[in-house]
Amino acid sequence: MKRDPGVYKRKNPPCIVFFLLCLCTIVFGYAAGCGAEPKNKGHFTDSPVTVTDEAGKSVTVKAPFKRIISLYGAHTENLFSLGLDQEIIGVSKNDRYPEQVKSKQRFSYHDGPEKFLAAKPDLILIRPMIARGYGPLVRQLERNGITVLSFQPNTIDRMLSYWKKLGRLTGKSEQARRMVRTFQNSVDRFRDLTKGIKEKKRVYFEAIHSRMKTFVPGSMPIFVLKTAGGVNIARDAEQVRDTNIAFYGKERLLSRAGQIDVYLAQTGVMNRVTVKEILNEPGYRIIKAVREKEVYLVKEILVARPTMRLLHGIYEVGRILYPDRFDEKAEMIAGTAIRTGRGR
Repeated sequence: MKRDPGVYKRKNPPCIVFFLLCLCTIVFGYAAGCGAEPKNKGHFTDSPVTVTDEAGKSVTVKAPFKRIISLYGAHTENLFSLGLDQEIIGVSKNDRYPEQVKSKQRFSYHDGPEKFLAAKPDLILIRPMIARGYGPLVRQLERNGITVLSFQPNTIDRMLSYWKKLGRLTGKSEQARRMVRTFQNSVDRFRDLTKGIKEKKRVYFEAIHSRMKTFVPGSMPIFVLKTAGGVNIARDAEQVRDTNIAFYGKERLLSRAGQIDVYLAQTGVMNRVTVKEILNEPGYRIIKAVREKEVYLVKEILVARPTMRLLHGIYEVGRILYPDRFDEKAEMIAGTAIRTGRGR
């Protein structure tokens, strides 16, 4: 049977047209795609992001900041952890960590604006104390087109959010997310070390010896203590303003003297105390930890600063409380996390 040519012509032209249209779409789409810029070029997105600091100041970030001065050691440490180096053109006079700070120009909030302007920064990171005490300097820098932002988180949730904000400011969002994941995974591993302990050590954690102050429940030092398996004896401490410090008078402390298995004290700028001073404090002889010489110092920078080194603080406190569980393998949890958490 012969095929009707008329039928053939009537049915198939739409198919040919459809095929040609698809081909054109693919060709022109490919050509357009070849000329397009990759969306995440330079670790940054085409869409601007807004970052708000702790003073409520917001800045729209259209491109990563490239000339940064840090006036707080935690900012400096976190910027390096994000994999930055050349972008950091200045650090605080007191910064000692990490090793790379030695090559950076030193700045202080006591310096005049001329020194900052000469360095031509596009971003200066400060903390609330500087914002409150040196407002005229901050305003003059801002009038000259420099972005000045203030951060100093005092809880873990705020710390993780702050890391992400630093990532957005510097074009290192993925590195910031990696830091957060690494920190959280390491915390889970530390918590596993103390599972199954029926009677955990009860601890008083001193913040400022001369003023009889401890830490607020929920603060970073108490987070460190709890993650290491300790029980905070001062859960009823009264917060001092909007800080991580709390009042805890001697009378209240001594009323729980028999319950304190371990006496911890941070040591650093805020609390220049010695074990001997604590042991010899009038009235402290009735404290169980003092009688049994279970009094220890831990570095402030390892338990109260919003950096990856909080993991070292957890290890150090855990080693004091449960030395049989926080061994060399536990130390590796902190060391490995800090190395792999870097954005390099």
